[in-house]
Formats: sequence, structure tokens, C-alpha cells
Amino acid sequence: MGNTKTILAAIAVAGATFGTGAAVAQTLADAKVAVVDVERVMSTCVACVAARGQLQTQQTQLQQYAQQQTAPLQTERTAIEAALRAANGKPDAALDQRVQAFQRRAEPIQRAISEREQTLRRNAQYVDQQVAERLAPVIEQVANQRGATIAVSKNTLLFSATSADITDPVLAALNQQLPSVQTVAPPPQQSQQPAPAPTQPAPTGR
Repeated sequence: MGNTKTILAAIAVAGATFGTGAAVAQTLADAKVAVVDVERVMSTCVACVAARGQLQTQQTQLQQYAQQQTAPLQTERTAIEAALRAANGKPDAALDQRVQAFQRRAEPIQRAISEREQTLRRNAQYVDQQVAERLAPVIEQVANQRGATIAVSKNTLLFSATSADITDPVLAALNQQLPSVQTVAPPPQQSQQPAPAPTQPAPTGR
């Protein structure tokens, strides 16, 4: 799952409308600050823990796939490297063809592994996105219940009193409202190319 800065940015976007119902010209009251330990929420919430386990399983499956796909190539790679050293940097045509054949075989395997790595990263980002989108209104809800006008992350503070901390009720509310998340991200949308303009027939002379 993502780092705290990324998650806080997502929460800030999701909760951008916090308190917008108040009139703009209204006199500002004394601020009452609530503190949330976002790192603890993201590491211990029920959905977060379950998602982290599923992502770890995906990571293990990716490592196994990569090992299975690249293991047969390793023997050939070692043999080619030994042949190149024996040729003193002057491979003959047969060795050149052998190198090219190895590259043609290896490239699609490396491409498949890279695609799976990108998918895993998208899945992790999708998990963070779902939690952050739900966490922002939960923080607002709990902060309002406690009479707070501002909620800040504990991870950005030098000091905060225990009485200002609302992490426990935020965590409890998040667990209730978000018991699980999806760990497979939707496929990325392909950019659609504009359809070519129809070809106009050339004018014919009389």
C-alpha cells in the first residue's frame, strides 16, 4: 500500500468540501482541532489488513511467475556469456544468431513480467484510493460529532494532547462503513484515437 504522503493527498482531495456549507463571510470562530493518526488507521483498519494480505499473495504469485519464466533462460544466458568470452568479443555469425534468438525469446517474457508488475502497482494504488475516499468523510463525521472544526494528521505534528486524538473512533467508524475493498483495479482506459475523416472524392473536370 502507498506511502503516507500519497494517502494524505488523496484524503485531502476526497475531503475538499469539508465545511463548505458555512457562509464565506461568516466570522471565524475559535478553531477546535482534532488529530487523527492516519498511519495507524491505514495499517490496522479491517479492510486495510485484508487487502494487504491479498496484495502480498499477488506479489508472491508474481515472483513465482517471474522465476518460472526466467529460469529456463538463465542456462542459455550463462552459455552465451561463456561463448562470448571465449570469442574475445568477436562472435561469429552462428553466435550472433544465437544471441539474437535469445533476445527474441527473452523480450516477450520480460514484457509480460513488466505488465504484471504494473498491474500489481495499480492494484495497490486502487486499494489506497478506496480507503482514502471513505476515510475523508469518516474523519469529517467524527470530527463534527466531537465539536472539532479542523482535523489534522498526527503524523505532521510535533505535539498534540491525547484529548484531541480521535483516531480510535475514526478507526471504528471506518471499519463499520468500509469492511472490505477491492484488490483488483479496473483495467486502464485506452485512449481512443479519433476516427479518420472520410476521404472526399476528387472533383472531376468536364
